[in-house]
Amino acid sequence: MGSRMTREEFLEKVFSRSFEELKGSDLRLVRVKVVGREVSLAQLIGVSDRRIYENLGLHIGTHLGEDHTGESIGLLHITPWEATVAAADIAMKSAHVELGFLDRFSGAVILLGDREEVKTALEAVLDFFRTLPFSVCQLTER
Repeated sequence: MGSRMTREEFLEKVFSRSFEELKGSDLRLVRVKVVGREVSLAQLIGVSDRRIYENLGLHIGTHLGEDHTGESIGLLHITPWEATVAAADIAMKSAHVELGFLDRFSGAVILLGDREEVKTALEAVLDFFRTLPFSVCQLTER
């Protein structure tokens, strides 16, 4: 294997000019985050304490007045963010769960319901993404 190229050597090779000449107005570095295709969190939480739901904000908005005490929570984190929509659709069609929260900008999905139903929904989502070129984590339970 050859030796690694330094940043300066790379820029000199790409722009055919010395790094010192490139400094200033001709050189701009931009950092871009390339989102991977992965399910990085799949957590099943059996919760009976109302404070958990209130702290997550699951008692407001479309869930105003609902009491989810004794229900379980399913958490997913997925990138790219568009995949959260597919995950929510799969979860809702595979088990009797409620969509507690979906943030397509951060990749977060929160499911609510009976422990076994939430587990079934989470497993269905993970199984679906395993059929695609996604890196998929294991389901963890508490």
